[in-house]
Amino acid sequence: MPTVLLGAELFGLGIPAWLVLRAAGLPSAPLAVSAASAALLWSGLRALRGRYADRPPDGAAGVLASAGDWLLLMGLLAVLRGLTGDPVDPGTAVLAVLPALPASVAAQSLRRLPRPGHRHGPVRRVLVVGEAPGVDRAVRVLASRTDHPYRIVAAVPVGGAPLECGVPVPGRLAPRPADDDVSTVLGGAFAQDADLALVVPGPQLSEERLTRLSWGLHDGGLPLSVLPGLSGLAPARVRPAEAAGLTLLHIAPPLRRGPQPVVKAVVDRLGAALGLLALAPLLVLIGAAVRLGSTGPVFHRQIRQGRNNRPFTMWKFRTMVLDAESRKPCLAAENETDGPMFKMRRDPRVTAVGRLLRRTSLDELPQLLNVVRGEMSLVGPRPPLPDEVSRYDERELRRLAVRPGLTGLWQVSGRSDLSWQETVSLDLWYVDNWSVATDMGLMARTLRAVADGRGAY
Repeated sequence: MPTVLLGAELFGLGIPAWLVLRAAGLPSAPLAVSAASAALLWSGLRALRGRYADRPPDGAAGVLASAGDWLLLMGLLAVLRGLTGDPVDPGTAVLAVLPALPASVAAQSLRRLPRPGHRHGPVRRVLVVGEAPGVDRAVRVLASRTDHPYRIVAAVPVGGAPLECGVPVPGRLAPRPADDDVSTVLGGAFAQDADLALVVPGPQLSEERLTRLSWGLHDGGLPLSVLPGLSGLAPARVRPAEAAGLTLLHIAPPLRRGPQPVVKAVVDRLGAALGLLALAPLLVLIGAAVRLGSTGPVFHRQIRQGRNNRPFTMWKFRTMVLDAESRKPCLAAENETDGPMFKMRRDPRVTAVGRLLRRTSLDELPQLLNVVRGEMSLVGPRPPLPDEVSRYDERELRRLAVRPGLTGLWQVSGRSDLSWQETVSLDLWYVDNWSVATDMGLMARTLRAVADGRGAY
């Protein structure tokens, strides 16, 4: 992965620098030398400062680290310009190396985001210890994803309640503390070749019992992890602390105020406005194809619920026949997803042009207008329909704490192939853990998701 990251940053500066210097009229030979030198200097500087290490800084720290590296690069280039008499205008030079900053932030963010089917580090064989409901939940959640190194091999339940997850049970702990607690867990780990004990605390695993269990497991050479009661937290938001002998976990609040939301708003509106200008010819061609492909207007306008449950009119290219909404109740029994959303893989209401637009996500480009108007963001949860929101519970309503997005974790993780609960979990993770760096990484992953087309129908 460091090699891929190094290549991404080399090309992320080298190619834009070459294009800018070429537009400035620099001769071919000095042009290539200047662009290559700047790219190599940037990558060398990043390598010397440990940016290609296994655990790069996350969130705001990662953005600030990249910004500091970029400022240092500018200083080095200024010194080199003075020593070599480089004829490149200073303003042009700054413009040429400016793409290095967003390219590096996006590359680092993409590296940190979980990738389907990718395991981080060596596989850990896990023995889960806890009361039956907690064990079932831990096994179910860990088994539902493959972007982690933990493989559940067995469980040691506390008490006599049966497990529903179906994993082997090499032993059980008594409901109350017993002298054989440690030997039972160590014996189960040995029998199943487990190299990690994952403890799920509960009423029958009191603080004192858990402490004594940890002593025995560590003395027996078995590492121990404890599953906290909170989930869906990015590691960067959690900071351990100690007070009066107690271990505390400080959890930073979601980003709602400060410079990052301001940066997000500026990037959203500026990026959407530039996108509308750059894509204007494509938008005209798509509009003509929609108009000629079937009877009806070019655009489909629909009321969606935005931030804080405020309604707004969302724009899309029309991909369905004119009477699609009136035909929806007749297709209710064909819904292929659970929850309040309606999704149908072979929806007969979709036009021939509409299928192509949905497959490539081009039907959503008019939503850039919603982003310019501040009703949507470039990155965020999927904007829901009022009928869907009317059936939300308290947990699902939290999806509306931020502006809905043109793309997001839902789109890059499988789109319509995901279950409703998987979609909600991804959106809630984003609501609580978003950052500018995360947004950049998601936008980069969106290109791959659009090219793949998985779950787009």
